[in-house]
Amino acid sequence: MKIRVWGLALIGLVSMAALASDSSTVKYPEGWRQWPHVKSMLIEAGHPLSGLVQGLHHIYANPAAMRGYKKRPFPNGSVIVFDLLEPVAGDKAMTEGARKAVIVMEKNSKRYAATGGWGFEVFGGESKTDRKVGANAATACFDCHTAKKDQDFVFSEWRP
Repeated sequence: MKIRVWGLALIGLVSMAALASDSSTVKYPEGWRQWPHVKSMLIEAGHPLSGLVQGLHHIYANPAAMRGYKKRPFPNGSVIVFDLLEPVAGDKAMTEGARKAVIVMEKNSKRYAATGGWGFEVFGGESKTDRKVGANAATACFDCHTAKKDQDFVFSEWRP
């Protein structure tokens, strides 16, 4: 019995180490709400991307990404977070509802060479582990971002 428990524990540790060392995985960026706010927007029904990202967005950038917003291209280490929230209309105001997703772009030109130097991930709702994109980043995210190749594949612009 002891050997079986140790064997299961060893398998669990090896699996966790493999996940932790997976250099293709975009990590959930801790503390992103303290980063500079780049801009906000509302994507409504009828917009070409409404099926994917309809809702209220706040975009945040780490210090490296802020340098990229001010003078492209974005340097390696840039992280952009797209906070997608359910819009709530009422009392002649639009406010934030439940979080739909935290969408992350991470710049590493070697690790993500196949997707323009950017890694992508969508974390569902309030979860830091519920990955919606995973290995499908090329088709789930990057295909749309190719339209912004001249802007280093980033749609948003810094609004000082």
